[in-house]
Amino acid sequence: MSRYFRLWLTAIWISSTCPVTVLGQSTQPLSETQRTQFTQSVRALQASLDKRPDRGSPLWADAAIFPKALAWALKYDREFSPADIGLLEQAIRRGRERFLALAEGAPAWSARRGQLALGYVSQIDSSVQPYGVIVPKGYDPKQPIRLDVVLHGSRRPVGMSELKFMAGFDAGDAANPSPPAQTFIELHPLGRVENCYRWSGETDVFDAIEDVCQRYNIDRNRIVLRGMSMGASGTWHLGLKHPDRFAAIGPYCGYVDTHKFSETPLKNFVRVGPLPEHQELGLHMLDSIDYAANAGVVPAIACIGEKDVFFQAHVIMGEAMRREGLQMINLISPGTGHVIDPVTHAEQMKRIATHVAVVPRHPRELRFVTWTLKYNQCHWLEVLQLGQHNARAELSSKLVDGVLVVADPQNITQFAVSKTGLPERPRSLRIGSSSTVFPFLSDRVELAHRDGSWHIMDERDQESRSGKRHGLQGPIDDAFTTPFLCVRGTGQPWNADVQKYADASLRRFADEWHHYFRGELPVKDDVDVTPGDIRTRNLILFGDPGSNRWIAETLPHLPLKWSKVSLHMDGQEYSAADHAPALITHNPLPGAGEHYVVLNSGHTFREAELAKLNYLLFPRWGDWAVLNLAPSQTSSDVVQDEVRRAGFFNEQWRFADRSTTQ
Repeated sequence: MSRYFRLWLTAIWISSTCPVTVLGQSTQPLSETQRTQFTQSVRALQASLDKRPDRGSPLWADAAIFPKALAWALKYDREFSPADIGLLEQAIRRGRERFLALAEGAPAWSARRGQLALGYVSQIDSSVQPYGVIVPKGYDPKQPIRLDVVLHGSRRPVGMSELKFMAGFDAGDAANPSPPAQTFIELHPLGRVENCYRWSGETDVFDAIEDVCQRYNIDRNRIVLRGMSMGASGTWHLGLKHPDRFAAIGPYCGYVDTHKFSETPLKNFVRVGPLPEHQELGLHMLDSIDYAANAGVVPAIACIGEKDVFFQAHVIMGEAMRREGLQMINLISPGTGHVIDPVTHAEQMKRIATHVAVVPRHPRELRFVTWTLKYNQCHWLEVLQLGQHNARAELSSKLVDGVLVVADPQNITQFAVSKTGLPERPRSLRIGSSSTVFPFLSDRVELAHRDGSWHIMDERDQESRSGKRHGLQGPIDDAFTTPFLCVRGTGQPWNADVQKYADASLRRFADEWHHYFRGELPVKDDVDVTPGDIRTRNLILFGDPGSNRWIAETLPHLPLKWSKVSLHMDGQEYSAADHAPALITHNPLPGAGEHYVVLNSGHTFREAELAKLNYLLFPRWGDWAVLNLAPSQTSSDVVQDEVRRAGFFNEQWRFADRSTTQ
């Protein structure tokens, strides 16, 4: 384990376990003079950066991470230790240094070796997000290099989160006299702080990877994913659901499911007992054990301490792999708890290096399991349509004497095979025991199951693609993993209580997004929405058909009936005076393309979950919900969602045969 990695882990452990005092340092509020000076400095620096012509560029983001981090610290933290104040002062100094370097056209950090704090502008909400890199001494821009993506452990989402994270990597921009001698670049994403790399945290990891690939000569066939604790859970989560993106994964002490992990005997843990059916189904999108079969695609070298309180998590994953006919590699560190043992970690890194050196770039045989079209691709296999979401789907294939033999797909009605990634172009394709052979005439073959047999896709099959598909499959929470825009109604509402609820819900979402997802919530009035907004972003519509013109525009195409008097959803009628719908579906507006429309909802988990434990961030409503607006909800800004019914739509974005009641 590198010296930098050990120091970083120590910083993570201290920041997550010592929120009030840091190494014995007492905390106290800033004086009025201090707060005023910091506030004025950060505003002046941000204003100067915003005037630059390169605003939004990677180098601009490298400077903007400092005032952004300082602004969040001042907003959310009331007390600071002397070390914290030092980080506040350093943020101003470092932001100014990089601003001046940009103004002079001399961003020296681009060529620096060793530790660096960098940034990028998020595609989701245009926020500036930081990440850390460690560039080795021997990096040669002319030679592709391996990239290790290292996910951090759990840390409390506080105001100082960014500054403390960045402090582990920001060693200035001058040349480093002693950079590390490792043979790979390390990338440390922030992942929006604390969400186990789910939702926008997942997007953050892949955006950071792409940003690094644009800056450095990365060998995309040699990207490794690893991490400890929450970082290990994120490694299982992302590695097994995107098995073709990584050459190997290295989880060290990470949970793999929701229910069993919640039973860990720790004081602060919240047990997740039996859930409503739609919530149980939603766990299949997140729980890594359901994707254990994909460890047959990406090598997994796991580690855990013999006395780790979370030891059972790796036992559970090992059992899941055995059920799939796989043997889990789990290196156990004797006598250690929930810490990284240098000897065990060194062995893990040695084995990872072996896999990275020989990993097959063009596998002849694949077996891919998914439960959702969000995770639909593995090398040259792509799932296009499921028989049913939140149920196991399996697609496997192998090359045999020039014929691509596909086993009978399970819970899959459409799939594609691409020439890209195959070691050789097959002459033909056969599915299961069928005698029908499909010629492999193009670079991509798409097949559909219709009338009891498989066919090359034609116009009739293309029409069915208007249903759930990759990137448009729900649930509601998925709308906030890609670019989105919240739209506030400005017209005359049909029902005042519904509008009060919608307004309060939007305010709550803005507060939660800012605090826990570290960005400004994108919001516009309905009259200000442009064709470009419709074309490029998911629309999150708040209000009712009277107050929000875009709800009125989409209503005829949505799977509900809504008038001033009544609301009809899933075969039930409700009073429109004190009920509101929440739902997600594809955007039916002309020019909307592949984007969602959402009614009256931000994330379906709330601050109660966001402020506690990251395993609680699972979907609460599925694709839709009927909300009862009790008097307490409509008379104040405090929003307490009383869900009458909730569930998932079927594969055509319509109500399924049965739903669930919460």
